[in-house]
Amino acid sequence: MDRLSNTVRPYAWGSTTLIPDLLGTAPTGEPMAEMWMGAHPGAPSRTDRGALNDVIAADPVHELGPASADKFGPRLPFLLKLLAAGAPLSLQVHPDLAQAREGYAAEERAGIPVDAPHRNYRDDNHKPEMVCALTPFDGLCGFRPPVEAADLLAGLDVDSLKPYVDLLHAHPEEAALREVLTAVLAAGRDETAHTVSEAAAAVERLGGPYAPYAVVAHHFPGDPGVIAAMLLNHVRLQPGEALFLGAGVPHAYISGLAVEIMATSDNVLRCGLTPKHVDVPELLRVVRFEASEPGVLRPEASPAGEEVYDAPVDEFRLSRFVRPEGAAPTDVTARTPQILLATAGRPQAGGVTLAPGESVFVPADEKTELSGTGTVFRATVVA
Repeated sequence: MDRLSNTVRPYAWGSTTLIPDLLGTAPTGEPMAEMWMGAHPGAPSRTDRGALNDVIAADPVHELGPASADKFGPRLPFLLKLLAAGAPLSLQVHPDLAQAREGYAAEERAGIPVDAPHRNYRDDNHKPEMVCALTPFDGLCGFRPPVEAADLLAGLDVDSLKPYVDLLHAHPEEAALREVLTAVLAAGRDETAHTVSEAAAAVERLGGPYAPYAVVAHHFPGDPGVIAAMLLNHVRLQPGEALFLGAGVPHAYISGLAVEIMATSDNVLRCGLTPKHVDVPELLRVVRFEASEPGVLRPEASPAGEEVYDAPVDEFRLSRFVRPEGAAPTDVTARTPQILLATAGRPQAGGVTLAPGESVFVPADEKTELSGTGTVFRATVVA
């Protein structure tokens, strides 16, 4: 077992207080957006044996177990994070596995450097993800039914939005959503500046169901993504609730602290709310234009006290243990690799005491028990 030392990423949208509050440290005044736990080469966790990606590469079958190594290759197939949003993240989608492989191969053939700002595919993997709230957590996820989106836009009483309202009423679901998103993003900032400005003033004035979009408009004045965001469902997770985000589902996180887990990939296609590259044609190829409910997940408890968040992928499995005082030790030995993260109390993993925000990597088949009082999230794979 390895105690992990983890990198915190200071992205501009990060909260200055949420991660320090969890860790019990004083804020520095700088944003702390994500704490990465895993073997991602961009910021691998560190152990007494070296960087975790190097530890795994030195003996992948021992560290990952034969089942995981055979299924996913000689790498940890998931990345675990603490995510602290103090401002909205970019509106984005992720490709499915076939799209990622095709897009990556095409950009490789074109000779586009992997770190080029206009590159879409940094690797050939998909990026399903799950976010589990530690505080009330606001986000946007999936398209509203076109009629509901039309009603929301019509309620702003902005003349230049009426063509979008008409399109949403006039076409079948897929065509309506595709045409409106295409029109919003293809128009560009200059053409839509006045519309976005009027919409921003309206959502600020109206509040209520418009309040989440007022937050978005405040942080991204003039961005066409403000209009695109209003096509999506708003969802508020309460602590312990989760959201799974599959391929092609547009989404954006707005505020709050959460545990996030994803397949190890950097493939993101942005729709707006960002100064970064937006490739509209490729985005429209990847987005799934279908209305969907956000699908809030609540964990299913097992007799052993493990609460599992079900997800339709094999690259990761997320669960938690909420251990009351006096609870008997729980055996969490597994044939797959694990990261155990404490978020409350001072539980012990294999005799190692974990304060909130501290974590350990457990190699496959290493005998491990949880004891003590507190909350522990368990990240592993299905193999």
